[in-house]
Parts: sequence; C-alpha cells; structure tokens
Amino acid sequence: MKKIEAVIKPFKLDEVKEALQEVGLQGMTVLEAKGFGRQKGHTELYRGAEYVVDFLPKLKIELVVTDEQVDAALEAIQTAAKTGKIGDGKIFVSTVEQAIRIRTGEAGDSAL
Repeated sequence: MKKIEAVIKPFKLDEVKEALQEVGLQGMTVLEAKGFGRQKGHTELYRGAEYVVDFLPKLKIELVVTDEQVDAALEAIQTAAKTGKIGDGKIFVSTVEQAIRIRTGEAGDSAL
C-alpha cells in the first residue's frame, strides 16, 4: 500500500476528485494548507499600504491506495492539477505498513 500526498491549487480540487473517480479511486482526505515554494508569495496593496503575502492558500490531498493503483492515481492527479504555471504543487508517495478499518477490523488492502 502507498500513501499519496498531493499539494495543489485550491481551484483544482474538483478536477482532481473527478479524475481520481474516473480511475476507480474513492475516498480521500482534503486539508486546507498555506505555503510557498519557488513562487515565494507576492505583495498586495490594502488601503494604500503595501504588504507581503508570504503563504499562499493550498490544498493537501491524502489518499492510500494499493500498489497496483499508484500509477493511475499519480497520472490522474498530475493531469488534473496541472496549469503549467509556477505553484502547481507537488506529489509525495510513501509506503504504508498497515491499514485497519475501525468499524469492521479489516486489515491490509481490504481496509481501503
């Protein structure tokens, strides 16, 4: 099993969700986040005063998939989240040792 964490632009969430559903994946956790990478924020003007917005709004999507589903999930996220501009985000993949469904006690791939 693998855990996929993707940091994306907020307005891309619906497209990513639909793309994941099209490849047969369901269930994800979405967290609101703030951060910056190479884009390093920007300056804004408010009531005549200029200020720096260091952290930009992002969404972090987390999902755990079977080893066979990883490539399809990565392709779906990458295609749906891409705008071609700086700040599109990143995807991280890590190994999951165990998963247990609390309600039924199922473990492993069947718990997903």
